[in-house]
Amino acid sequence: MRPRFFQEALVADPDNTALLERAFILNLANGDILEAVNYSEEMEQLGIENFLARLTRGADAVALGNYDEAVEILTPTSAGPLAQLSTDISRAWALFGAGKTDEALKIIDDLKGPSWFEVFKETHQALISYAAGRNEQALEHIEAAYKADRGAIRVIDAYARILAANNRKDEALKVLDDYDRLLRGHPLLEFTRQEIDADKPLPLVSTPAAGISEVLYGLGSAIGRDGAEELSTSYLQLALHLDPQAEFAAVALGGMFERMGLQERAIAVLKQVPDASPLKRDAEIQIGLNYNSLEQIDEARSHLEALIKEDPSDLEAIIALGNVLRGHKLFEESEAVYTQGIDTIPELSQEHWLLFYFRGICRERLDKWQASEADFRQALELSKDQPLVLNYLGYSLVDQGLKLDEALEMIEKAVELRPTDGYIVDSLGWVFYRLGRYDEAVTQLERAIELRPSDPVINDHLGDAYWQVGRRNEARFQWNHARDLKPDEEELPIILDKIANGLSEEATNEAKAGNSKNGG
Repeated sequence: MRPRFFQEALVADPDNTALLERAFILNLANGDILEAVNYSEEMEQLGIENFLARLTRGADAVALGNYDEAVEILTPTSAGPLAQLSTDISRAWALFGAGKTDEALKIIDDLKGPSWFEVFKETHQALISYAAGRNEQALEHIEAAYKADRGAIRVIDAYARILAANNRKDEALKVLDDYDRLLRGHPLLEFTRQEIDADKPLPLVSTPAAGISEVLYGLGSAIGRDGAEELSTSYLQLALHLDPQAEFAAVALGGMFERMGLQERAIAVLKQVPDASPLKRDAEIQIGLNYNSLEQIDEARSHLEALIKEDPSDLEAIIALGNVLRGHKLFEESEAVYTQGIDTIPELSQEHWLLFYFRGICRERLDKWQASEADFRQALELSKDQPLVLNYLGYSLVDQGLKLDEALEMIEKAVELRPTDGYIVDSLGWVFYRLGRYDEAVTQLERAIELRPSDPVINDHLGDAYWQVGRRNEARFQWNHARDLKPDEEELPIILDKIANGLSEEATNEAKAGNSKNGG
């Protein structure tokens, strides 16, 4: 996102409306809201119809407390469902700010659109009603939103809080319990549970600025999942402008920057998550992982170590640090971190399989096979038929010539559970290869290539299998392809030798799967 280029171009060509619109959208997506507001005002003066420019002006008026002005700006639009929903709900919040609650609720109630409108409509009618002190009316609307989407964290949180505010504490806690049974717990819902248990006040969105921020976050994060990065970023930046405490918007924007490869910007926005937020610790873990993505391992390590020092039982931070170290092949240090986490667990449960799996990988790489196998089997005891563990343990057993029947069954089971995972299919093919079943190896490795055509290891394996069944030209083609796909430094000389000289009997015996285990 380079708004400066368009700003400079506009100086040279001030009447170019296309440049003006690009300057507006890029400044908005970049978080330069005041610049975006200025450009949107120029667009209005020139008669350029752009719903996002109008939404930006209206939102800025709300941020300044000019609610009547915002109502005038946020007139109905025909620019499509997204524009319609954004504009009308924002206008409703401006009306609420102007003291016209009934009119605000009617605006939303009259809003017509596709079925996905319903959860947004009901949620914001609930939030406006709750902010106006109409708790029973708020409950009717949030119940409808909950029925429309039982997986939305913000809906579940609002539903639990509004139930408790209506003296239905047991039902509120049941809503939270139901979510925990379906999915893993969420820090916001854990915080809400504590607040309900303690009979504390249960605030929700209470100002027009925060209300518009909420709808912009909800829509921005949703469209971001569909790949509309520029529009999604614009919505999320505007949400944070309206409510700098909007923790969910900050986390969503940080995630968007990560996907765009802008780790430094992700770190900056994740630091905006308020210290008191239940999401703060998750944001801090993500900051550490972003440092690692920038190849700043010392910063990543120190950042995550500080979190663990603050709370040694934080398994999310433990796993993050362990994975960072393992990714840099610091297996002894990584093993020690996973062990530290395991030692804090008072009672093992299914979710802890991952710690044993990761520690098992480290121990296998450190040639501590007995301890490694014990970890993998413990992981399977906690999470039966976990395909990643079946794959890694099964391959490792074959690699050492141990328990071959059981090992092959494990990998075949892993493929059955994840038939489209190219790495696991590659493991099955490579196991057949190691067992001398070359025709079966070719079949599976060709499947793996279809699933993962750009993986150098799988291409190398298929080349070896082709060589063994007498398809020498195809073997060299696959090895050349593996070479071009940038394999690990230690593998490149082996591949080059095979291209030049073919596959010797000694090389066959020494072949190792390496990354085919898909260590995670």
